[in-house]
Amino acid sequence: MVDVKEHFIGLNLVRLKIDEFLSKNFVRAGYSRVELIKTPLGTRVVLYADRPSMIIGRKGQTIKQLTEVLEKYFKIENPQLVVTQVENPDLDARIVASRIALAIEKGYHFRRAAFVALRRVLAAGAQGVEIVISGKIVSERARYEKLRAGKVYKTGQHLDRLLDRAVVHLLLKPGIYGIEVLIVKPGEPDDVVKVGAETPAQVSAGPQTVPERGGSESS
Repeated sequence: MVDVKEHFIGLNLVRLKIDEFLSKNFVRAGYSRVELIKTPLGTRVVLYADRPSMIIGRKGQTIKQLTEVLEKYFKIENPQLVVTQVENPDLDARIVASRIALAIEKGYHFRRAAFVALRRVLAAGAQGVEIVISGKIVSERARYEKLRAGKVYKTGQHLDRLLDRAVVHLLLKPGIYGIEVLIVKPGEPDDVVKVGAETPAQVSAGPQTVPERGGSESS
């Protein structure tokens, strides 16, 4: 008889491997996350993305190929794929990081891409957002630039409930860029009493949006 703990540990390890594979291959589709649900008929694989049509493909060709990959290489028994639209992509850290990466890849200045993303996240109702872009962004030496607005929690039990974090890597001619996004979603932590709140417009327009530049590091 299979131990219950080992079963769920093994299932999570497989999910992490699939998540890594999908995040590398479906950046342009705005891939967010994957869920594996065991059923009597096999395994239900639920993919969340900003643009599900790009994962499904023309006449379902892409999702058919993906089904074969999951069955052959990840040993998923009778995978049943479901692609779902993310309810609010502007509050999904991985999607926001992917958008910044794609904008930089298209030639947008990294700071402009980050500011646009930051404003959209705040407009979606986030309590706070932090964006860190690192790499050879302005010179031949590696450095980082940080943009932050609103409340960004770094400690406490409420992080699991409110904080969404993602890191996306982008390969360009100067080297690899790292894009880290932290989003504090709407809601209040249980141990904080809400006294007053600032609107997204006040936060984005006021001095709370402060760019920080890191010192030079050797590449």
